[in-house]
Amino acid sequence: MDKSNKIVVGISIGDLNGIGIEVILKTFQDKRMLDFCTPVLFGATKTISYHKKALGIEVPVQGINSIKQINHSKINVLNLWKEDVKIELGKATEVSGQYAAKSLAAAIEHLKDTTIDVLLTAPINKENIQSDAFNFPGHTEYLEANLAGDSLMILMTDELRIGLITGHIPISKVAETITPELIKNKVETMHASLIQDFGISKPKIAVLGLNPHCGDHGVIGKEDDEIIKPTVNEIAATGKLVFGPYAADGFFGSETYKQFDGVLATYHDQGLAPFKALSFGKGVNFTAGLSHIRTSPDHGTGYDIAGKNQANPSSFQEALFTALQVFKARTEYKSLTEKPLVVK
Repeated sequence: MDKSNKIVVGISIGDLNGIGIEVILKTFQDKRMLDFCTPVLFGATKTISYHKKALGIEVPVQGINSIKQINHSKINVLNLWKEDVKIELGKATEVSGQYAAKSLAAAIEHLKDTTIDVLLTAPINKENIQSDAFNFPGHTEYLEANLAGDSLMILMTDELRIGLITGHIPISKVAETITPELIKNKVETMHASLIQDFGISKPKIAVLGLNPHCGDHGVIGKEDDEIIKPTVNEIAATGKLVFGPYAADGFFGSETYKQFDGVLATYHDQGLAPFKALSFGKGVNFTAGLSHIRTSPDHGTGYDIAGKNQANPSSFQEALFTALQVFKARTEYKSLTEKPLVVK
């Protein structure tokens, strides 16, 4: 396979009844996208053709039966199944989850053997994708189980990167899950990612508090004073530019986040609620800390608008560009650090 100089982007097509395939097709309606990368969709030409017809979107694709058949000037669809799959746009079905899992599993295997360079995942339904093979709360946990490294979910735009100390867990479990070790691990992962994936030599990181007003000196809770603040101080003493804890409401309300390269939220909605309000539909989910690069749009399956040609591809497009940028940055970082100059 002549890989040329283009980055090969593997794309898992997500839930077959959602808007994933729609935003993929709309992204590559612009032929200039093929100047930046070679896309490989993991699915089936029959499935893609069904969506094209339902949406009235005419985008030429090329079916291939082996990754070795990639055409670098085409949108490639690697055929994983030949059967007719029942598609019911806008509905969560067992079938749509089953084939979403097939697409994702195949894409990850090709990512691991480097026949694709990066992975871009379309949205899944976390309920109907569950099986013996996929028993995870979401993409991030599944990726961590199949790739090397410790994952960190980072939601990002050009001026904001929010990582999560805890991810897809019940709010009732958050306080007991946050430990000094976990905070240190997540800070280290974000710090390393900001350097190697985004080219920031001395990243500045903010850590948010757990309780309202960071506990008001123990009046509303002790975790901020007893766990988060001492841990942040300990990390800062090593020379890293890490600060906090900050009360989340004031931190975002006063736009203090603009003073930092990265922000660590203590739990899912503390980070994602302000992020989605500030990203204006162009946010990207980047899984940092793993051996391979994965991005995704920051939205879900969109069953309510599936098949209506109403899905906005902006977030998916941004996820594509982010994957390409991170790949280039990580490649450059690797080349600069593999054989460092020795000062005699």
